[in-house]
Amino acid sequence: MTRTLIQGGRVLVGNDAFHDVSLLIDGDRIEAILPSVETVENAETLDASHRLIIPGLVNGHTHSHGALARGGIPDDAILETFLAGSAWLNLGRAPDDLTLCAQLSAVELIRKGCTACFDLFIELPGPTVDGTHAVAQAYHDVGLRAVVAPMVADQTLYQALPGLLDAFEPPLKDAVAAMSLPDWSATMAVCDAALRDWPVPTGRVRPGIGPTIPLHCSDAFLQACAAMSADMGVPLQTHLAETRLQQIMAQRKFGTSLTEYLDALGVLSPRFSGAHGVWLSDRETALLAQNGAGISHNPMSNLRLGSGIAPLRHLADAGVALGIGTDASNTSDGQNMFEAMRLAATLSRAQAPDSKAWVRTREAFDMATRGSAGLMGFDKVGQIAEGWQADLLFLDRTYCHYTPARETLDQVVLAENGAALREVMIAGQVVFAGDRILTLDEAALRARAIAAADRITHANAEARALNAAASEVVKGFCHAHCHAHLP
Repeated sequence: MTRTLIQGGRVLVGNDAFHDVSLLIDGDRIEAILPSVETVENAETLDASHRLIIPGLVNGHTHSHGALARGGIPDDAILETFLAGSAWLNLGRAPDDLTLCAQLSAVELIRKGCTACFDLFIELPGPTVDGTHAVAQAYHDVGLRAVVAPMVADQTLYQALPGLLDAFEPPLKDAVAAMSLPDWSATMAVCDAALRDWPVPTGRVRPGIGPTIPLHCSDAFLQACAAMSADMGVPLQTHLAETRLQQIMAQRKFGTSLTEYLDALGVLSPRFSGAHGVWLSDRETALLAQNGAGISHNPMSNLRLGSGIAPLRHLADAGVALGIGTDASNTSDGQNMFEAMRLAATLSRAQAPDSKAWVRTREAFDMATRGSAGLMGFDKVGQIAEGWQADLLFLDRTYCHYTPARETLDQVVLAENGAALREVMIAGQVVFAGDRILTLDEAALRARAIAAADRITHANAEARALNAAASEVVKGFCHAHCHAHLP
């Protein structure tokens, strides 16, 4: 590990303001923020002239398995029809496929200015130690910081939603009724083995646990996930109140809201975060804040699937910890955290006529950096300060986004899309420069991805037809129930 002096750039210090300073990097951390200097003894020099330097963006919620499913989602899909219609895309995947997906996601994330992600990846019918370790190793090798959380459940969609199975007729009803997931105790045994024997150093890539949706998990399973989170000190993330239908089904299944149900089971904690949080009541918001829990806001996928717009201002004012994520590449059509951050700021303007209720650019930036890092349990990630991790983005300040440059941070949040990104440093290591990822062969990766996608498509033709038929029934069920009264 060497010391590096980064000089000549305009640096966003403390997520607050840009300054003409130099950064001294020692190993993976920022040792010092210095006045503009030319040399430091025993340090290599990195010239950052014409660069804006900001902390790396942190993706608070994604799914690497979606990388091989890109483009496979109908443009009229809602969440529930997506779940019913796309399962075939995740069938028949070996650990090598999971490695490939994580590499594809990591490459796109880095190219779009993201230096860390919370990845809820899926293996069907259930997680394996080899698959979980394959994802962790992939992130480690590419150089991305990550929390790798097996996304798990013990009930299928058809078992989870009260009355859904009754909407089917034979023989399709028999086919979906026959679908099953492993017993929760077997799933937890695999997760325990995978997380306890972690294959890579946890400084950069660490484990988590991801019970997929509370409706899809038995009480005992959710409590076992919470116990694992507490015992191992790992973050737990689930999909919480993503759609209105989820809350309607929660009232029918549990007699209460999703968050109140989780609170009664003892699942909420400072290690807990819910992805989406679009349909949260005031009572639920208060419970999240009281338990030190958080929400990862995923505006693009919420728009893509018609789920709604999360009440971000209300959540922030209530004291809920907030991050920002992209969701999967198939439900948001990309991994662009600049886009997600801009939407977080601008969508709030459509929710309130009073500008005092808008999410300001600095708030959105903080959610997309320190906020998401906090949900992932990463300390000293998400800002440029002494002693913090050297996860840095180098933007070309001569690019059109910054010509002229007046309120530079506003221009980063509201205009940047990754086009001005020139270099990326993660944990003190430059992983992107010269318009290429430096830690793997992107051309070979693309060839492998094309071959894998073609194999999955042909191997799962029968399951694809079954999923498509089931999705149509689910669509009718959702349309019939989504407007039911909520307390």
